Amino acid sequence: MKGSISPGFSRYAWAVVAWNLFVIIWGAAVRATGSGAGCGSHWPLCNGEVVPRAPEIATIIEFTHRLTSGLALLSVAALVWFAWRCFPKGHLARKASVWALVLILIEALLGAGLVLLEYVEQNKSLGRAVYLAAHLTNTLLLVGALVSTAWFGRRHSPRWTGLTGKWTAALVAALAAGATGAVAALGDTVFPATSMAAGLTAEFASSAPALLRLRLVHPFVAVATGVFLAWTGLQLARGSNSTASRRTGALLASLVGVQFIAGVADVLLLAPVWLQLVHLFIANALWIVLVVAILSQRTTESPAI
Repeated sequence: MKGSISPGFSRYAWAVVAWNLFVIIWGAAVRATGSGAGCGSHWPLCNGEVVPRAPEIATIIEFTHRLTSGLALLSVAALVWFAWRCFPKGHLARKASVWALVLILIEALLGAGLVLLEYVEQNKSLGRAVYLAAHLTNTLLLVGALVSTAWFGRRHSPRWTGLTGKWTAALVAALAAGATGAVAALGDTVFPATSMAAGLTAEFASSAPALLRLRLVHPFVAVATGVFLAWTGLQLARGSNSTASRRTGALLASLVGVQFIAGVADVLLLAPVWLQLVHLFIANALWIVLVVAILSQRTTESPAI
């Protein structure tokens, strides 16, 4: 009923967030395993068929990603319908759900572009690097919109007061770290190193491809962003009057530490696929906590439930 809070809405919205995280991690597995061309250069068909016959492993991985992505799109469409059923006109949960739908439609188009432009497998072009950076940026914005929908869905009349300079800088820095991380991960896939020494030698060689050189950008951006986010989280943990906000700030700072450990391990172990996926999952968890921290500080009205 419009005007009343439905606990089921928020639970469903968080379930949609969780499903989309699974789709994101599986999509990274497609890239890391070189399975992006598992369905050939066909889209939306897979190797010219609705359901591929006698598929190879790469085809199964890619086709599964397409199926889960399709379900994610349907789940977000259902979220918009649910928001329209539960909340009155102008409610922020409605607006956030519409943004989520727009962003997941863009996500679908970007995913199709990867296949049609053949930015898959061992494609080493600079265009692919830029494309993947834009793709991950859109992915993070999508997750942020879904988290906002779930968060606003637990409030009767939330009012957004706008971003401050500090929180804007935190969002931009996190997006930059994510975008450069996507480029670094691509570099690990198409230019795998046999050792740290060999990897550094290849990156600093005068004949090194642009994509390989760009891999060096991420560590510097990630460290700077991590320090800033950890400081922001500690400020929130120490200065907020709300217990929930203090916990969110502490969690934000803690996740930065965990991500640093994962990043260092990723470098030392030469970026195994499983660790790349863990690294990406932590990055998304950190992004979610950052979004929740901002929502808790820049929205007026206490939780209704």
